[in-house]
Amino acid sequence: MTKSRSGIIVVITFVLAIAAAVIAIGLGSVTIKVPEILQTLLDSTSDSVNETIIWNIRLPRVLLAMIIGANIAISGAILQAVMGNPLADPGLTGVTSGAAVCVLIIMLAMPEYTQFIPIAAFVGGMAAATIVYALAWRRNGISPITIILAGVAVNALCGGVVGYLSIIYSDRLPSAVQWMNGSLAAKGNSVVAMVFPYAIVGWILSIFAIRKANVIRMGDQVAANLGENVHRIRILLSILAVFLAAISVAAIGMIGFVGLIVPHMARFLVGSNYKYLLPMSMALGALVLLVADTGGRTIFAPLEIPAGILMAVIGGPYFLYLMRRSVF
Repeated sequence: MTKSRSGIIVVITFVLAIAAAVIAIGLGSVTIKVPEILQTLLDSTSDSVNETIIWNIRLPRVLLAMIIGANIAISGAILQAVMGNPLADPGLTGVTSGAAVCVLIIMLAMPEYTQFIPIAAFVGGMAAATIVYALAWRRNGISPITIILAGVAVNALCGGVVGYLSIIYSDRLPSAVQWMNGSLAAKGNSVVAMVFPYAIVGWILSIFAIRKANVIRMGDQVAANLGENVHRIRILLSILAVFLAAISVAAIGMIGFVGLIVPHMARFLVGSNYKYLLPMSMALGALVLLVADTGGRTIFAPLEIPAGILMAVIGGPYFLYLMRRSVF
């Protein structure tokens, strides 16, 4: 695939994501036409019901879905390079569940310390990733099957902790149920303001990580022959991937399979060069999670299905397909 074609596909995907965002803003119990949306967004002096709906309810939710989708997709793409495993993603490798445990400890046991949720999510995700590495590492490197098995073990352990917390703090659990299911409902401007600065930092660092990701995906021996410190690259890229996944968990809870599905879709469209794969994953991740969230709140209206549940329903069968094709 030529570089120009890959670049064009990336640009087109970003444009589609923006178009989908405008359409998503107009969908809901009150339908707002695209010209009215653009007028409200561009005219800050207007005083109408549409302005309240768009600025206070729908726009924050749309922006949050796109930010989180981009974060998780980039995280998955980086983890797949680091682990040399096409099945790696923040959910399957235990990063998401590790972050979720630490966040739930604060939400249920220490709600007075909610300002530390992003830090707790990062610590939990990093701890889970470290355990997975320790369990999966062999002298000849990390094999795809050991990564999956180690991730299953860590997810099971974290699931047990979540279950224990749910029992002993059952009186406080209703406030955390939506978060546990990866819901973007009732997420306002404050959540966007919390996660956006972290996301910007992660995206900038991802740009600088492109060359290292391209080096490490070629294999440890090739990277070493190029004079690169393989272990240091793995650690730094892993920290970046965990950071992006952790802030996403802190914001909206557990979203699975975005980090698995989107990089595969991006790789099919633009190839394996991370110069195009990372921005493609970013745009496609934003688009996929936005579509999942918009579908969850409109298709089944007035019932709302959290985006995390829809992604699990879609991602589960896709994961089985990839596992069968890639591992066995």
